[in-house]
Amino acid sequence: MTAVDRIRAVAGVGLEGDRYAERAGHWSPDPKVDRQLTLVAAEEIDRLAERFDIVLGPGETRRNVTTRGVDVNALVGRRFRIGDVECEGTRLCEPCQYLTDLVGQPILEPLVHRAGLRARILTGGDIAIGDEVVALD
Repeated sequence: MTAVDRIRAVAGVGLEGDRYAERAGHWSPDPKVDRQLTLVAAEEIDRLAERFDIVLGPGETRRNVTTRGVDVNALVGRRFRIGDVECEGTRLCEPCQYLTDLVGQPILEPLVHRAGLRARILTGGDIAIGDEVVALD
């Protein structure tokens, strides 16, 4: 994972340069897996550190966008916008053993129902640091 100030979101595909947009991600061959865009709440990363003494560095959650002040779970089944990019939340990103193995921390149980959101990109455009996440419905 590499942090960037701005990235191009491509409708129906994903983020330019992202492993899933390029069909090179770990679960890319699975047609049921929808990972055009993933979000995680910074508050959950903070909670891991405060309650479980598990400190994850930038990008270690393996999510594309880190939010603050947004209930990402509440966006499941809803349309929302990040900057001018319109998205639809499809389901929660539940933690898995693969992610646990990658980060080398016991995150599986503490992140159940808290590990982020999967979303489809409905309209393309740029997403930049500081863009607001706004529910549309």
